[in-house]
Amino acid sequence: MNVVTPSAAMRGVSEEEWKIRCDLAALYRLVAHFRMTDFIYTHISARLPGPDHHFLINRYGVLFHEMRASDLVKIDLDGNVVEEGAESKPVNAAGFTIHSAIHMARDDASVVIHTHTEAGIAVSAQRKGLLPLSQHALKFYGHLAYHDYEGIALDLDERERLVKDLGTHNAMILRNHGLLVCGRFPAEAFLNIYYLERACQAQISAMSGGAELVMPPESVRLHTAKQFNKGSDESAFAMAWGAALRLIEDGKPDYRS
Repeated sequence: MNVVTPSAAMRGVSEEEWKIRCDLAALYRLVAHFRMTDFIYTHISARLPGPDHHFLINRYGVLFHEMRASDLVKIDLDGNVVEEGAESKPVNAAGFTIHSAIHMARDDASVVIHTHTEAGIAVSAQRKGLLPLSQHALKFYGHLAYHDYEGIALDLDERERLVKDLGTHNAMILRNHGLLVCGRFPAEAFLNIYYLERACQAQISAMSGGAELVMPPESVRLHTAKQFNKGSDESAFAMAWGAALRLIEDGKPDYRS
């Protein structure tokens, strides 16, 4: 995990918030590292502690591979910028709609990741959605939601349907659109999007070969999903997150700036 030092904290921002900013900036860099970006579009957000339900989201126009902690914008559930001196930082309206919906409804969803990858979009356009073809896909067997496409997410009334469709799941395929995952903390959200993206990539590759596909029997699907979702192992999350951070350690400018 990132180490927060007093000299790193921005003026007027607590060390706790700075730590969240650094981890969120790291998530942007990791999504870029694994080629899950869509130019300046899509978003990752993190809720800040406190009764106001403020959350951080990217400043619109900053590429993911160059995201810094200071580039993130603190907004409220109405989309208003609530940090001093950041009024000129633009926030994408569609990103606000999707992320505010989850943060409003799910106290356990501290981090939300939304992507438009080639494989994710392709699977989202397939009638049967994610197939139980791979070990990566079986992580989500019985634990994956779907939301029908309603157009660019600019209408705030879509938030209610997004939340209803997501339910208690931590992963959802947005039909004809892309992928969405959430997590209690950055490492969990990162691993969720990593596995879901890899599952979609494997499905598109397997189907492109034209050969007959082999799928595990129902008993094995359920067993594997239970193995994946038996409960959190904090040490395993910490180990994976530490390894992930080493991948972006030498990035310039420093994501912690």
